[in-house]
Amino acid sequence: MAENKNDRVQAIRRQIRDFPSGPGLYFMKGTGDKVLYIGKAKKLRSRASSYFQPLGELAGFRGPKIAEMISNVKSVSFIETETEVEAMLKEARLIKDIRPAYNTDLVDDKTFPYLEITTGDNFPGVYITRRPRAAGSRLFGPFAGAKDLRAVMVLLQKIFKFRTCRLNIEANDPKRRFFRPCLLYSIKQCTAPCAGKISRGQYKKIIGDLIKFLCSKRSTVLRQLKKQMSEASKALEYEKAAMLRDRIRLIDRLDRRGSPQEDVQPEVFAAEPAEALEGLQKLLNKSEPVRIIEGIDVANISGAESVGSLVKFIDGRPFKSGYRRFKIKTVKGIDDYAMIAEVVRRRYKYALAGEELWPDLVLIDGGLGHLRAAEEAFKQMAAPLPKIAALAKKEEKIFLKRGSKPIKLPAHSPVLKLLQYVRDEAHRFAQHYHHILRKKKMLNEGT
Repeated sequence: MAENKNDRVQAIRRQIRDFPSGPGLYFMKGTGDKVLYIGKAKKLRSRASSYFQPLGELAGFRGPKIAEMISNVKSVSFIETETEVEAMLKEARLIKDIRPAYNTDLVDDKTFPYLEITTGDNFPGVYITRRPRAAGSRLFGPFAGAKDLRAVMVLLQKIFKFRTCRLNIEANDPKRRFFRPCLLYSIKQCTAPCAGKISRGQYKKIIGDLIKFLCSKRSTVLRQLKKQMSEASKALEYEKAAMLRDRIRLIDRLDRRGSPQEDVQPEVFAAEPAEALEGLQKLLNKSEPVRIIEGIDVANISGAESVGSLVKFIDGRPFKSGYRRFKIKTVKGIDDYAMIAEVVRRRYKYALAGEELWPDLVLIDGGLGHLRAAEEAFKQMAAPLPKIAALAKKEEKIFLKRGSKPIKLPAHSPVLKLLQYVRDEAHRFAQHYHHILRKKKMLNEGT
């Protein structure tokens, strides 16, 4: 037994020798390539090897849980990232998606903050938020550190003098000139659009300059600050030099962020579900409330490594413990309909056997053809047909049953927004491994 254990550790050490020395993620995997633990590292090779030191597998670590994990590790893998921040953001997303057994942090709905500019307002405000608007704003982030973001926000406001209040300011409101601005105007950290101290055009230019600054490399401002710091140091004004040094560090930390498109945090954009669920109950003509919704999607890379996903929502909120991913076994090539049917059969055989609850609604990512494939799969199982819907992208039409006309809800309908959330979460969950682990065969196969 000891010899086998040593052979296993030696094999893992050989794998780690090929790890890059830069930042990235490492994956501890057990039997069947199942991911047991995900970690981030500034130096991948050094960090991963620290778990498997020659003088003891647990050198530098304490606790029975880590010891148990190491004893179950069969292999290790990695993803290299360009920066440590990218590794941090991807670690958080993958832990939420995969939910490895030995990761205890980042499995809840805690999110990273954004810098939001409400460009749809007459006088846009600038805010740090974990709950951005559904529309009418420009987002930067998510940012890796809320504390750093708050500090740099203060600095940016000193430079650009934008508003951070939540007042509803209308450009054509004549009463603005009688309004008394807050202290920030007095200390020259806000231009006080609330009191008509600046025109809409002038304020719009300030916001435009801020957006350009956030989108650029900020080299001009940094060059000026570094020059001022050097001059202060030469003049023996050390406190001023230190203040400028701190400002430079803060501005540099604006780059410690991801992008809203690549580092998606679906938890951030969830709407209040009560109204949506009530409307959905009426739409489905159900006598009982809609509580459990399960969304299904499939994904593949040119017909290879096909995978199906299932996400579960309870009372309009994601229930991550109910998420499943299925490695497609019976379908060769690209056949979305057949893949949908396989996922349905494999998922709902347990409900048919009375081992799990039936959902109130099964939502398929797709159109009428996908809906029919799911219906046929239930029919082949001789299962009672649950409420099934399909939501097609682009036109956002809802198909409820074979032969029925698709339903087109208003863009701001709470029902549509909830169904889109479920559909998009199923799609993201199916696609995420392919985007992140494209070169790795690390699919955690569903039952």
